[in-house]
Amino acid sequence: MIELIKSLLGLGPKVDYTALVKQGAMIVDVRSKGEFSGGHIRGSVNIPVDQIRTNLHRFSDKDKVIITCCASGSRSGMAKSILKQKGYTQVYNGGGWMSLQHKI
Repeated sequence: MIELIKSLLGLGPKVDYTALVKQGAMIVDVRSKGEFSGGHIRGSVNIPVDQIRTNLHRFSDKDKVIITCCASGSRSGMAKSILKQKGYTQVYNGGGWMSLQHKI
């Protein structure tokens, strides 16, 4: 149970986000459009968490690296879970977008 919670919150093993981005990872910011317009990581895509399921066509390659982020890591954890359930294999919860921005 604790491992599941850690995974959802992005608290698992250290991830080299810089390397993932350099290798072409897609950063998906799952905050609302209003939150996204107030600031975001350059090059990230905004798909609010409640719209992930209806936007799966935007993730054509199920093996492409996807990094989700939001304000705190909670919604990005939910988005990660949704994508994993839909068969996407390399999804990482980057946590809060500001924190992630400093990691890349």
